[in-house]
Amino acid sequence: MVIARELTRALRDAGHDASILVTPQNRFGRQFSAYLATWLTDVTSSEGKPIEQVVSLRYPSYAVRHPRHVCWLNHTMREYYDLWPQFSATLSARGRAKERVRRVFIHAADRYLLAHNVTKLFVQSRTIQQRLAMWPSVRSTILHPPAPQRPYRCDSYDGSFLFVSRLDRLKRADLVVRALAAGEGTGLTLTIAGDGEERAPLERLAVELGVANRLMFAGRVPEDHLIALLATCRAVIFPPFQEDYGFVTVEAFASRKAVITCRDSGGAAELVQDGVSGLVSEPTPQALATSLRRLADDAPLAERMGSAGFETAARLTWPETVKQLVI
Repeated sequence: MVIARELTRALRDAGHDASILVTPQNRFGRQFSAYLATWLTDVTSSEGKPIEQVVSLRYPSYAVRHPRHVCWLNHTMREYYDLWPQFSATLSARGRAKERVRRVFIHAADRYLLAHNVTKLFVQSRTIQQRLAMWPSVRSTILHPPAPQRPYRCDSYDGSFLFVSRLDRLKRADLVVRALAAGEGTGLTLTIAGDGEERAPLERLAVELGVANRLMFAGRVPEDHLIALLATCRAVIFPPFQEDYGFVTVEAFASRKAVITCRDSGGAAELVQDGVSGLVSEPTPQALATSLRRLADDAPLAERMGSAGFETAARLTWPETVKQLVI
């Protein structure tokens, strides 16, 4: 929804009449009906006026039918793609057999829709593009989203390291907490901004590892507080597993802050140039601790990397994005 809102704003700034339509989203196990309902959704007119183009973002929104349909793909249903091994491992034999059937049908629907139902397909990262590589008929162009339009600034590099994300397992905040423990003795401190199902387990983990006094849980923060945290942190650490894209990286860059991420972090690792705009490490507590220590002990390096990241973010603009997406 952040991407949808920012794109709508950018389209309006460019002189287009744009609005958001949320397509049907059904609970897990009812995906087919969501695809069907989206397929049947009329997007050819609104309040008596013809709609000239649609831009879809994620499943099942790309099932809508329109003669000028650009898909800027954020992600397909990951449980049936890159997360299938983890997801299927949690199922009973009967459940796994049932989900295999669903997976076959979802793959068939996605292949057809992305190859034949859209006029042009963009993907928001190389990570997403690689998930579609099994289908030669699905051709896409990478178009990285710019940072949300916020008044980013850089005040200092004296604060804690910052982790910003929804707190679920795929974001691997536990890896960050363990890295903080592995970096004991260096004065490392960390602020975690975000909330979710993993917060309570993370708080317990911090106590168990003896780092609760060096870790602050800020919860879900409003925009002005987030901007202030970005403005004053030493650097941002963001090590998710195979992230589709991750706005956190470009928001950090827009705030002139380096980003520490992992080799298997997907979109984040695509944007961070190791040793230039941040550090890309192995996904282990020890490797992340080494990266944290390196920037903790060298503020000028953190500043230089942040400046390089700012140059990367500056090349991603919403006016240029709009030019690509409007056909």
